[in-house]
Amino acid sequence: MRAARKRCAWATNPLSIAYHDREWGVPVHDDRKLFEFLLLEGAQAGLSWDTILRKRERYREVFDAFDPQKVARYGVRKKAQLLDDPGIVRNRAKIEAAVGNARAFLEVQKEFGSFARYAWGFVGGEPLRNRRARGAPVPARSEISDALSKDLKRRGFKFVGSTIVYAFMQAVGMVDDHAVGCFRRRAAPRR
Repeated sequence: MRAARKRCAWATNPLSIAYHDREWGVPVHDDRKLFEFLLLEGAQAGLSWDTILRKRERYREVFDAFDPQKVARYGVRKKAQLLDDPGIVRNRAKIEAAVGNARAFLEVQKEFGSFARYAWGFVGGEPLRNRRARGAPVPARSEISDALSKDLKRRGFKFVGSTIVYAFMQAVGMVDDHAVGCFRRRAAPRR
């Protein structure tokens, strides 16, 4: 009989296990994927990540595959359609933030050449690798997420508090918070 893989304790159901095993903590340098995680982490505020994972495919459909140029052009009609869509989190402030954040995202791309260059600059271009025992609490924020959050807010982003930004950093591999003993620790390839 094959031994079960050891995972981070939060990966407990098929959706979160698949996300943990394939995505969480894998370094992402693709701007569209970074925008996707920024939008989804903002939508998650106050909810469980499992809720967002269940709604993720619908988000991809209604947010034009997370194309920030398209999302930045959403007007009143499109935002009203989003508010009526039960397949996503129907929160006016979060939808407005997604559109405003797309505009701010494009400005960051103009200034830095890519959002990836901007964001990864906060960690020196390499993932920060934390050491934490399996079952130990995962940090909610850090000095770096505080700094990135503050700068994003200064640039007009919304729903980018330090806790949301830290979750974003974990999702896109800027921070490796896989528990010691988790089979994904240090196994995450670059993409």
